[in-house]
Amino acid sequence: MFESERTPVVVRATDPILHNGVCMALRSRDEVRVVDGEAGDATVALLVADRLDETMTQLLSALHHQGFTRIVLVAGEVDDNEILNAVEHGVCAVARRADAGPEVLVRLIKAAAAGEGALPPDLLGRLLNRVSRLQRQVLQPQGLHLGGMSNRETEVLRLVAAGYSTQEIAAQLCYSQRTVKSILHDVTNRFQLRNRSHAVAYALREGLI
Repeated sequence: MFESERTPVVVRATDPILHNGVCMALRSRDEVRVVDGEAGDATVALLVADRLDETMTQLLSALHHQGFTRIVLVAGEVDDNEILNAVEHGVCAVARRADAGPEVLVRLIKAAAAGEGALPPDLLGRLLNRVSRLQRQVLQPQGLHLGGMSNRETEVLRLVAAGYSTQEIAAQLCYSQRTVKSILHDVTNRFQLRNRSHAVAYALREGLI
């Protein structure tokens, strides 16, 4: 693979052992190139932590200030609210350390570089169920509904939340890929969001999907 085709990634970790281990794993892969620099030198930042604590938050904030908008987070323990907070601070893909072998890391880095996002399916399922329960048990009995997005925008975001790619969403909804991208662009601009994962997190938190 040509050097220009390899996705440059900066690795940051809350522990030097974690940092060295992840760098070694990634340097054995042809698809990515580990660099040590600012956002101008790398497309993606990979942040590795035991859990989403204050040290991790400081690292995440530092990456954000350096200009990184595509951040992959690998953490030992994660919960629903921590994931939403992380996404709102620039994280677009998340994996648990137990699941984060080299193949998974490369897949998430490539997804982040392409503007895609990924969250653990079980967390997405719980978040979607929580919103669905709010709509069903609290709002619907009072004749209320949550708005802010059109039907087709919510359809697209539901499929993004379920892990579908742009091509798969287009096929599912009988739209062109350009239409799907335009819908996501409109949503992120209107609500001042950074990327599609941030849009999903915002929509979930606000009960829009």
